[in-house]
Amino acid sequence: MFIQTQNTPNPNSLKFVPGKKVSNSGSFEITNKDQIQNDLIRNILSVNGVTGVFLDEDFLSVNKKGNVNWDDVKHIVISLINDFYSEGNEFIIDKKVEKQKIELNDIEKKIIKILDTKIKPAVARDGGDIKFKEFKDGIVTVQLQGSCSGCPSSTMTLKQGVQNILRHYIPDVKEVIAV
Repeated sequence: MFIQTQNTPNPNSLKFVPGKKVSNSGSFEITNKDQIQNDLIRNILSVNGVTGVFLDEDFLSVNKKGNVNWDDVKHIVISLINDFYSEGNEFIIDKKVEKQKIELNDIEKKIIKILDTKIKPAVARDGGDIKFKEFKDGIVTVQLQGSCSGCPSSTMTLKQGVQNILRHYIPDVKEVIAV
């Protein structure tokens, strides 16, 4: 099995593309190995210097501490992923996650649609995700995950990219902030 790695705008995050389905449960981020029972994720989080793993449909991003070199981490993660899939596993995560039913107003629905169709695909190419949290008093609150969390260029992307796009389509949006 050949696992591709792709650099991301965040120098402390690397995108791993195994060429197989990664998550059958949507995207989510794990930063504490006690949060999950999955052996592969627990093993990756046990690698010295690794601070988080983000899973999406067809890739996972691994975040590391700034003082750790990718040469000390990358090959271990690739080996762990190879071992996992060679054991016959089809998904890293394959469980149904119940989505909370939240009542959204029309503006919130528009914001989510724009995030999903215009912004998420670009963010996913860089190994991350953006999730809508709240819209209140003209301010959209989002959560950045994966390669985007802690990325030096995420503030610029958020203000010059996400904020400008949302303001263009929805005049009620004044600002976008990340939690």
